[in-house]
Amino acid sequence: MRYHKLFVIIIFSLVFYSCKASGILSDGKTDFTKYVDPIIGTAKTTTISGLRHGTGIEQNAQVQPAVTMPFGMTNWTPQTQNTEKKCLAAYYYIDSVITGFRGTHWLSGSCSQDYGSMSVMPVSGELVCSNSKRGSKYNHTDEFSTPYYYRIKLNDYDIIAEMTATTRCGIFRFTFEKEGDAHIIINPNSDKGEGYVKIFPGQKEIVGYNPVYRIFQGWGKRAGFSGYFVARIEKTFNEFGVYSDDEILKNQINIENKPDLGAFLSFKVKKGEQVVLKVGTSFVSIEQARKNLNAEIPEYNFDAVKESLKETWNNLLSKIDVEGDITDDKIKFYTSMYHSFQQPRIYNDVDGQYPRFDGNAQTDTIKNGNYYCDFSLWDTFRALHPLYNIIAPKQNADMLRSLLTMAKAGGWLPIFPLWNSYTAEMIGDHAISVIAEAYIKGVIDLSEGDYKILKHNANDTPVSYQEYADGKGRRALSPYLKYGYIPLEDSVKEAFHDNEQVSRTLEYAYDDFALAQIAKKMGKVDDCCYFMKRSQNYRNVFDPVVHNINARHADGSFNKDFLRDKEISYITEGTPWQFNWFVPQDVKGLIELMGGTEDFNNGLDNFFKADQYWHGNEPSHQIAYLYDYSGQPWKTQKIVANVMKEEYGMGPGGLSGNDDSGQMSAWYILGALGFYPVCPVLPEYQICGPKFKKITIKFDDGKSFIINAPNYSPENIYIQGIELNGKKYESYTLPHDSLIQGGQLNFELSDKVKD
Repeated sequence: MRYHKLFVIIIFSLVFYSCKASGILSDGKTDFTKYVDPIIGTAKTTTISGLRHGTGIEQNAQVQPAVTMPFGMTNWTPQTQNTEKKCLAAYYYIDSVITGFRGTHWLSGSCSQDYGSMSVMPVSGELVCSNSKRGSKYNHTDEFSTPYYYRIKLNDYDIIAEMTATTRCGIFRFTFEKEGDAHIIINPNSDKGEGYVKIFPGQKEIVGYNPVYRIFQGWGKRAGFSGYFVARIEKTFNEFGVYSDDEILKNQINIENKPDLGAFLSFKVKKGEQVVLKVGTSFVSIEQARKNLNAEIPEYNFDAVKESLKETWNNLLSKIDVEGDITDDKIKFYTSMYHSFQQPRIYNDVDGQYPRFDGNAQTDTIKNGNYYCDFSLWDTFRALHPLYNIIAPKQNADMLRSLLTMAKAGGWLPIFPLWNSYTAEMIGDHAISVIAEAYIKGVIDLSEGDYKILKHNANDTPVSYQEYADGKGRRALSPYLKYGYIPLEDSVKEAFHDNEQVSRTLEYAYDDFALAQIAKKMGKVDDCCYFMKRSQNYRNVFDPVVHNINARHADGSFNKDFLRDKEISYITEGTPWQFNWFVPQDVKGLIELMGGTEDFNNGLDNFFKADQYWHGNEPSHQIAYLYDYSGQPWKTQKIVANVMKEEYGMGPGGLSGNDDSGQMSAWYILGALGFYPVCPVLPEYQICGPKFKKITIKFDDGKSFIINAPNYSPENIYIQGIELNGKKYESYTLPHDSLIQGGQLNFELSDKVKD
């Protein structure tokens, strides 16, 4: 019965959202937002790999149907979960009750936690404030979800709720379909019984804040700032008050540090009356939230804000114009674009103020551009930041300058910066990768001071144990430098992910290669040689006896209890077989280690035959492209096409694992374009062939790159020939410069492997 219900949900979603996507604006231009379905990924996966490999939370993409500006400070989503607990998003498709509309700072597609959030909820009839009791049932048939606008009917209250947004603010329009008593409830979402609200009746305002706490490193410590908000209502209210749980305190204007606290405004409405509420947010102060609100939504014109956000999304989505016959593929593509442009998030207010990094409760001001935080770098260095370097280089440059600003504030380049704090979550040191990539590709410049910061992370460990425990510096760097690998004897205790010694060794070797590329471009010959030598440390964990990477002891001996296809403590979120292929900086070297091209290809073949490929997690993401290096590119073409078909679907279960801040979606975008950055810090891409008949990529400088594949179809996936700018092209590697300087790449495709 459960699978029958799931089938009904999938069929309904396919029909409803395909009908929704007509895709034409009144002026004849393409409305790309019509091809975005924010509901995709809001339920447990229905994909093959996700069901086979994922368990529990891993089977949910952890995205929300957020209304948001690209990279918006605060996203706005319907709320079906009342908590900020780790690994719980605000909305799940399977839930049947909406308890509010949340201003959220959830890391889209993650297993982290929301923070500094607040909620708005309209009710009619009797006043009910408590999160656990005020919810309303709703039907998905009444749900209209886009990147720029969300609408739902709250059945228990006969209220139509609508919302749209700016970068730092949200605006709501509630239509009360029955006459009588009506209320709007506003509350910070603190699970700790903390927070504050205050009502200013004369200004028709409610203000408040929700303190931010850290997890991973420094778990439970204050982050040094809060999520602040100012809500302002257009309608005059006749009653007001505050509450805590079921206790309602009428005419009281403030409440602080009580469980489930908030404020309410009450008024009479006529049937069909619309009430507009707007909310400004900030990470600095209530006054800054008010300033953001005054600047971004000065009026109560809901439709004007809505149309402005729609235009913003269309301008972004139109940077890649895909043409083809399959509407569902367009929906998957542009939904992936939507998912890929939510984090990192803008942290600064309209005047440039933002909380200084590292939780010290001070404020800085950025003079040019924006300051960003919430980087899921272990995931996003692979495909998301490479995508930004193609179509959003200015924003990506600001992001990378933000990482360097964090390092200057806290003394160390962050590993995985969330809630504006250090964490050592996941593994590697991939801020170096994303900075190196942008530098090599000409997106940013680096100073001598910047290089010193990068080298500091690669070579040094904090003297203070507390600094190290707090998330500063590479984990287990000392044994890595001593042995050329991290031995099993070091359990890497001061990390949220402990152990994982082999995976760390492989990823540090890649990051060392990234730093070597910076040193090379800056003319630092000795440093380049030194870090290139370290980039070969992957060889130190390759066990020739088992013909695979394997754990190693400090005495040099390899682990004897080797299981190639089982998850084990010295590997991060995977098996030794899955991580065996993570040598993006030296695939040719890995081929040699494995015995040459024939043995390498046989090993890849057996890996895929054994169903070891798990697309729902990042360690597998580059593996399909490795055949391009080993003389069998048609296998890359087939596998990528199959993954795109089987692991990305329509409907709520259409993603095969955590979207991880857009990495999963960015993989799809690049696969559809026909190329992928196996080694992001090298200015090149491995070709797999496009999945649309025509693709136009538009760059900020006005140039365009056109990819033609007129005979593409789901069957015609094998490349017969390539032309670059009218000349025959024999390589399966596309240089970055050939892409961004504009031009045309033509593909001849067939359903047969090229002879």
